[in-house]
Amino acid sequence: MIGCENRAAVGRNPISGRDTKVTSIKLILRASAACAALAMCQPVAAEVPGYQAKVEAKLREVKAEVAKGPFKPDWDSLRTQYRTPDWFRDAKFGIFIHWGVYSVPAFANEWYSRNMYVPGNPAYEHHVKTYGPQSKFGYKDFIPQFRAEKFDAARWVDLFADAGAKYVIPVAEHCDGFAMYASDFTEWDASDMGPKRDTTGELAKASRAAGLHFGLSSHRAEHWWWYHKGRSFPSDVSDPKYAGLYGPAAPTGLPADDPDLWPDGGQLQQWMPPSKAFLDDWMARTAELVDKYQPELIYFDWWTSAPLFEPLMRDTAAYYYNRSAERNYQGIIAYKGSQFAEGSALFDMERGKTDALKLTPWQSDTSVSVHSWGYAQNDEYRTPQSLVADLIDIVSKNGNLLLNVGPRADGTIPDEIATVLRGMGGWLKVNGEAIYGTRPFHYFGEGPTKSGQVRVGGQVEESARKGFVPADIRFTTKGDTVYALGLAWPQDGEVLVKTLYKGTPYLDAPIKSIELLGAGAIDWEQTPTGLRVKLPANAAAKDYPYTLKIRVR
Repeated sequence: MIGCENRAAVGRNPISGRDTKVTSIKLILRASAACAALAMCQPVAAEVPGYQAKVEAKLREVKAEVAKGPFKPDWDSLRTQYRTPDWFRDAKFGIFIHWGVYSVPAFANEWYSRNMYVPGNPAYEHHVKTYGPQSKFGYKDFIPQFRAEKFDAARWVDLFADAGAKYVIPVAEHCDGFAMYASDFTEWDASDMGPKRDTTGELAKASRAAGLHFGLSSHRAEHWWWYHKGRSFPSDVSDPKYAGLYGPAAPTGLPADDPDLWPDGGQLQQWMPPSKAFLDDWMARTAELVDKYQPELIYFDWWTSAPLFEPLMRDTAAYYYNRSAERNYQGIIAYKGSQFAEGSALFDMERGKTDALKLTPWQSDTSVSVHSWGYAQNDEYRTPQSLVADLIDIVSKNGNLLLNVGPRADGTIPDEIATVLRGMGGWLKVNGEAIYGTRPFHYFGEGPTKSGQVRVGGQVEESARKGFVPADIRFTTKGDTVYALGLAWPQDGEVLVKTLYKGTPYLDAPIKSIELLGAGAIDWEQTPTGLRVKLPANAAAKDYPYTLKIRVR
């Protein structure tokens, strides 16, 4: 059974500012009070041969590596030594992949595995109507249907490269507990069940063969509570035979459906804290991913912001950074929320952007599909034009775009997604020099559009997205060139770049020439009110953003 012991950290959390001694005492009291509720929970993992010995061996390995340095498991050491590598700053554009057992039902979104056990949820109603009661047909029963019979990693990577992406990040394990890689700690993985292939390993090999950088994402932390609603009525979640898939299924400890606490609402200390056994399992699996696949980037989902994960996140960062340094590369950890101290890793904004230029590199992740990260029938899709505009906006503010795709269960990528990716790739073939390898200008741009409402910390919520207008212009630089990228084509072809007015302090030397990428030299005039440019009437792709290449000196 799950242990109820938990770690206590003493001091003040440099991320949240909370007194960690007080917080930890509260968490331990909450955990102790919850032990009775957890008594019926499943073991952390299936009884794979030698499971506990394997976990303990991996944890000893982690401890030894962390002790060696140079990265130490404290925020000062991590902040002082971490640097985002140049390859990432040059790449600008990557592909995220949500693919797993949830691609079989393909209903609503990738949270189907959880929502099918939530009475009253549309996924619950759909499941009972389509497959029968969860006691007879549970999430586990989709696994044999997840065959990936048409999966071809090289073909996927060819499409990603054609789109102009420079790195690939598959989800190695989603919250559902089914690992999409060959794990030594569970039999509930794609290597032993379903496809019976190490799909993550195949993607790593194909990506590197094509010259793309490879990373991965772990959403394992949420597995602690993911299936807990399945214990509220007769379902296979409570069957010990399936403990390795459904896991602890621990109660969240939250008031039911409280919108201020779901999914986090800044109140993660109110969640049921994970047990030491679960945290040890999480650490061992994370180290396994680092060592088996040597990812250049690891992205952790939001629930690792829970307070008792903090010491693990420091250990994880030190282990991963030290391991990658031994292998002659600088690893990147992408995080959101309050998982890491600022400057110790790469900040990520899920379906969001910043409204200003950030001095340190960052990343925005969003999806080609509107409603789901995984494949879902009848989803809607973004246009390549809108995604190119978002890419430009993000890059001008010192960020990268990680764009998600959701393949079908058979391993094919929907035509709608492929069309969007190829559209972006076509634009980048002409305009890529204004994106790849660039750095921010003195100011990110001009124009009225912020794309939505600004949340705490200057993050713009994607759900409140507004379309860009011709006055919205963004800047990037490379060497002696400034790129002015118009996010919408003006109907009259007249462009006024106000920032680059005659005598502007933002240019180190006079303008030498200006060309429209894909069309050649164009007429221009620098006036006291701005740089005036006339775009050619016969230019192609007027429904996409355009790029002015401005040479100085």
